[in-house]
Amino acid sequence: MGIIDIIVFFAFIAAVLFVGLYKSKGEETHGEQGAEDYFLAGRGLTWWLIGISLIAANISAEQFVGMSGQGAGLQGLSVSSWEWIAAITLVVVAFVLLPYFLRTGITTIPEFLEVRYNHWARLVMTLSMTLILIFVSLIGVIYAGAIAMTKLFSEFGTDIPLPVACWILGGMAAGYVAVGGLKACAWADLLQGTALIVGGGLITYFAFQKLGITNVSELVDASGAAASVDAGAGAMEKFGTLNETALHMDTPAMPWPVLIIGIWIPNFYYWGLNQYITQRILGSASLAEGQKGLVFAGFLKLLIPFVIVIPGIIAFNLYSNEMAEGANIDAGGNVFAMYEEAQANPDNTFVFDLDVKYAVANPEKAAEITAFNESVVERLGAAGVTKKAINAYKYDDAMGLLISKLIPRNKGLLGFVFAALIGAIVSSLAAILNAASTLFTMDVYQRYIRPEAKQFEFVTFGRVCIGVFVVIGCVLAPMLVNFQSIFDYIQSIQGYVSTGILAVFIYGLLNRTGGKWAGVIGIVANAGIYHYMLKKHSDMHFLHSMSVCLGVVLALLVVYGLIFKNKEKVVFASNTTMDLTPSKGAMYAGIVVCVMTVALYVIFW
Repeated sequence: MGIIDIIVFFAFIAAVLFVGLYKSKGEETHGEQGAEDYFLAGRGLTWWLIGISLIAANISAEQFVGMSGQGAGLQGLSVSSWEWIAAITLVVVAFVLLPYFLRTGITTIPEFLEVRYNHWARLVMTLSMTLILIFVSLIGVIYAGAIAMTKLFSEFGTDIPLPVACWILGGMAAGYVAVGGLKACAWADLLQGTALIVGGGLITYFAFQKLGITNVSELVDASGAAASVDAGAGAMEKFGTLNETALHMDTPAMPWPVLIIGIWIPNFYYWGLNQYITQRILGSASLAEGQKGLVFAGFLKLLIPFVIVIPGIIAFNLYSNEMAEGANIDAGGNVFAMYEEAQANPDNTFVFDLDVKYAVANPEKAAEITAFNESVVERLGAAGVTKKAINAYKYDDAMGLLISKLIPRNKGLLGFVFAALIGAIVSSLAAILNAASTLFTMDVYQRYIRPEAKQFEFVTFGRVCIGVFVVIGCVLAPMLVNFQSIFDYIQSIQGYVSTGILAVFIYGLLNRTGGKWAGVIGIVANAGIYHYMLKKHSDMHFLHSMSVCLGVVLALLVVYGLIFKNKEKVVFASNTTMDLTPSKGAMYAGIVVCVMTVALYVIFW
């Protein structure tokens, strides 16, 4: 990196920390509203802060590295469903859930369960969410961010040990959120969220520019075959021709039944019930500001695939050889080593699945492996073999390759893109730390341990929690190096709580007379059912498993509600002085966002 890039990088990081701390320096932590000022920014967040902050809290290394890699790999554009379905989800949250939350004056999402059910439901949700935030989300984001950080810096000759990268990222996030609370997060997110969208746009621009000037003989199409496109074609024509098979939403990796049912479950939990996201809308200055912020975030979600997934697709067109080399390096120099060992072993029981793109690019190797597999099956029978995957491309290198090879050096742009990526990771970490400390402080410490404490004590305890949580995260994160996929780790564990929480909220809002123990029953039952699905139906798509869990838990709650009923219907009484007038403008804009989402599916189906 040139000196100008280094200056821009550190100047941006310093600006983020300064703005976050400066904007929150006047927060009152001693008076009657101290905890609310610290944990919910005094309920004074405006719509544009909410919208940008939601995106900054959401986008992290998982998207920059994982989604771009999935775009380069077998999912193509279909991975964008996680972003585009979220756009509609945000609109629904704005007009269905948010009015209930703000009317009751809650500080945390679990607090709503005490309003509807009982304090045990609140406690069970708080403890389960806190454990997930710390031991899944926090550790996972620190690890994924540190991996991205170390690999990017190594491309430019700077080696940072993984544990050191974990402490750098965790320390930066904990520093400003501990001092300034949610307001510091929101203002820092304003810079970091804007930077990640602009930085992603720069990467997209340079990716198309490189595609346009690259000789056709050096390109491959999305299937892995040699490029077949006119030599004089421009960048857009090349992109459309090379990636015709990748620019579809209905794929084996994201089949249409998942889009109709399954994908909505984690989306509604994440955007409507997950404290580290919803804390921003609970801090809204009014219902109208919260609704406008959610709709604004929904519009931004429509843009994310164009600055993350599309560049990943182009990366495979340009750098498939480099991705193959990366896979070889990760495999100790030869991705076919296990296959070659199996060939030499007359008692071998393995058959091998070759990456379909590599099979297209190397038909002779694919035919050789197919013949070997057939001979093993003929000798042992289909039930006697064990399948092994040969991952011949390292798709997660897509974004790193684009940044290291395309962004001009010593002009400040490379430093800015680096800062945008690091900022995206830090924003997510800060949001997780802020949410976990809020949950443990307000739903455990205030509710059960020291309800009579002064506001300053709650704020202090929240800051202590942030320090403890970040130490746990930074110590444990490097241990995830033994996991084959950090993203599988995050997704599989979250399913133990997300579906159950969604089920008890759906039931609690639609049925106001069902018994008070429904909240506890739904969350606990889901954990058991989901565990059964993972063990007994491990080959099922995890979103299908979540759909089954949701249906079973809701059925269980309906039966319980028919047997055990409250004497009176639960009323969500107003417990706030906030302006609860809904925004008509946000409603019309939300309709536009939904129409745009449907249009994108029609175009790319």
